[in-house]
Amino acid sequence: MTTIEIKNLTFGFDSQTTNLFEQTNLTIDTNWKLGLIGRNGRGKTTLLNLLRGKLPYSGTIQHQVSFTYFPQHIEDKMQLTYYVLQELSSFEQWKIERELNLLQTDPEILWRPFESLSGGEQTKVLLALLFVDDVNFPLIDEPTNHLDIVARNQVADYLRNKRRGFILVSHDRHFVDEVVDHILSIERSQLVMYQGNFSTYEEQKNLRDHHEQDENTKLKKEIGRLKQTAAEKAEWSRGREKDKYGDPNKKGSGAVADTGFIGARAARTMKRSKAIVKRMEDQAAEKEKLLKNIEFVDPLTMNFQPTHRKLLLQVENLQLSYDKPLFAPISFDLEKGQRIAFKGPNGSGKSSIIKYLLGEFDGEASGEILRPQNLNISYVRQNYEDNRGTLIEFAKEHQLSYEVLLNNLRKLGVERNVFNNPIEQMSMGQRKRVELAKSLATPAELFIWDEPLNYLDVFNQEQLEQIIHEVQPTMLIVEHDETFLENVATKIISLKSEKTK
Repeated sequence: MTTIEIKNLTFGFDSQTTNLFEQTNLTIDTNWKLGLIGRNGRGKTTLLNLLRGKLPYSGTIQHQVSFTYFPQHIEDKMQLTYYVLQELSSFEQWKIERELNLLQTDPEILWRPFESLSGGEQTKVLLALLFVDDVNFPLIDEPTNHLDIVARNQVADYLRNKRRGFILVSHDRHFVDEVVDHILSIERSQLVMYQGNFSTYEEQKNLRDHHEQDENTKLKKEIGRLKQTAAEKAEWSRGREKDKYGDPNKKGSGAVADTGFIGARAARTMKRSKAIVKRMEDQAAEKEKLLKNIEFVDPLTMNFQPTHRKLLLQVENLQLSYDKPLFAPISFDLEKGQRIAFKGPNGSGKSSIIKYLLGEFDGEASGEILRPQNLNISYVRQNYEDNRGTLIEFAKEHQLSYEVLLNNLRKLGVERNVFNNPIEQMSMGQRKRVELAKSLATPAELFIWDEPLNYLDVFNQEQLEQIIHEVQPTMLIVEHDETFLENVATKIISLKSEKTK
């Protein structure tokens, strides 16, 4: 058995007021299929880079393995895929073809320009290269970003059947559940290891959080009692002091005639009282140190504005085409409070349906659609690079409450020091949260979300599920995350090709 030993690891970026890791100790067995999870900004990718020796730190990281990392950096995407991979690592052709077959992908894509491959195909060839190397230890950072549901299941099967360990970062709960046998959670004040998959982690973490909340409640009561006792003793001590020296607020209360027996007794009593106060305060301070720093995920707000309308959309035999049909004709009604999700592989026309409903589809369409006039819609787009300017300018442009926008951004995990940055200078994850916070703040009868979970961590996903269950909005959703769809959709429409009609 080989291990990765982390001892007294301390690391933080200069721009942050607190360290990401503080005197951290951890042992990882390299045979584990380890899922690494945590809120965005907590240091998942940073930990992978520390393992790779890419960042300076204090403490020690000891291991007898070398690391390979996904996604690899591609210099020239115009080259044939085979030569792109050759520049990244040496391998035998039959081995890379074997891995592609295991990923249910035609090895012929090796002879296409890398740039011409879909995002899912690029992911698969880079993963195949990672596992052709049977010596180094794989670090896999967000492999599901460009995979549809079918491809996610294929990659999950591939990783689950591997007989070697790796560390996997992914925000797809179902994917992690299918693949890993251990979870490492980066929490607010500690690294916590769990044996099992994501479902086991959630169950154990909930039990631990409930226990720690109960312990915190007991401690807070005890701290309150100690502080109350200390305050009472302090007040009593002040009263005894008046016995000795007299109350300056009362006439004729000087202590000249009382400095004998009463004064000595008051002094002794006051001294004991102050010692008791000090002891009570010390005990309260010690118990405050025992309070657990439990991570709470604040609930979001959603500006759903339902009207008297019961039926919002009626679609009959809708079929969209670019030269040839994207899917077999579909029909559906969308009533108030319903949440319809569209499922299908990449290229099956899911986003095209949304664009058609919004009047943005540039292909051919047949069928009928009935919808009320002046239907207020809030839209989360896949592509939101045109969001620009400061947040206050952005709120004014979209007629949003600036306070509500900032509140939801903060709850989604965007740090306050980012709020003054122009949107175009934010990270892709932060920009995605701006797009989502905009939609949440927009007053609407219908929310249309096209792949809302990209760049969001599992805690954000749970926040969205919570607000959707609370508000019960009317929605159309396109998303590849099966857990999210199972939790929020009231109806799922699977798109089928015309030939399988």
